[in-house]
Amino acid sequence: MSAKNNPVLNQLREQVLAAAAHAQPLHIQGGGSKAWYGRQSSGQLLDTRAYRGILSYEPTELVITACAGTPLREIEAVLAEQQQMLACEVPHFSEHATFGGMLAAGLAGPRRPYAGAVKDFVLGTALMDGRGQIAEFGGQVMKNVAGYDVSRMLAGSLGTLGLILHASVKVLPRPVAETTLVFALSEADALRKMNTWAGQPLPISATCWYVGRLLVRLSGAQAAVDAARHSMGGEEISDASNWWQALREQTLDYFSQDEAHVLWRLSLPPTTPALPLTGKSLIEWGGAQRWLYSDESPERIQTLAREAGGHASIFRGGDRQAEVFAPLSAPLLRIHQHLKQAFDPAGIFNPGRMYKDI
Repeated sequence: MSAKNNPVLNQLREQVLAAAAHAQPLHIQGGGSKAWYGRQSSGQLLDTRAYRGILSYEPTELVITACAGTPLREIEAVLAEQQQMLACEVPHFSEHATFGGMLAAGLAGPRRPYAGAVKDFVLGTALMDGRGQIAEFGGQVMKNVAGYDVSRMLAGSLGTLGLILHASVKVLPRPVAETTLVFALSEADALRKMNTWAGQPLPISATCWYVGRLLVRLSGAQAAVDAARHSMGGEEISDASNWWQALREQTLDYFSQDEAHVLWRLSLPPTTPALPLTGKSLIEWGGAQRWLYSDESPERIQTLAREAGGHASIFRGGDRQAEVFAPLSAPLLRIHQHLKQAFDPAGIFNPGRMYKDI
């Protein structure tokens, strides 16, 4: 779809230019499925849903290009017809989730440590900056690296750098075979098991420990899945696909049992032992992503995560006018501020959504 003489893009550009001229903040939003994520953002709504549609899809090349306002469910349905999928099992959190929201949030599901992050599959993007100019970065093939880092940088930027218009992403074939094993293990034993298996040639595509049970999903060729199932032991569970989807969408009982507390997301080296924190935990990604409901102070949670070589952020709940992500060092903060100034000199796009001063 050409950016020239496109009525939807022209309307978006007019809104951006008017906002820049009057220093009026814009709140970029698609389906609103992740409106709760990050700090509270205010401003005039810039709705992306009118700019929708799949621009191209090459199943043999494993590449799809779509507009930001395209519903994720439409993209996944088209991919499913060709036995393909979005690589890192991205969460929707609502039936209204959009492709642009997926990129802006940069969130990934259970398959993340075994397939890659959202940014790892972004080949190219088109962005409208704070001057109303459209810039294209990257391309549709991995070898085209012109501007590729900019495309990757937009994943997880929460719309603070500009309006993502469309993007090309790499997709993957669906696994031929899949099964899920369950083991009765303590948190410490589960962490040891996950790290032991990580060093072996096993077709693991997801792990989760919760209330004394470790679930491990195996995906791949039938022979590889069968061999791993026999060597690892455990018991197979039925209806596993729905369980993993509930984990991805955070509809498991764990995520709704303790609404009085903040839900922390800890990103840690997977070999990190269980942290000395009180509360209710759920562990994913082979130990690298840990969810926590706790009465411990934010300072203690963030300090322990940092000392372990990771970081902690508030995922749900809490005061969204305060900082929710892990504090940035002074050099990193300056880099973020310089990028914001370069792409959005008037500071109109989702100001403060990531950090107060960005």
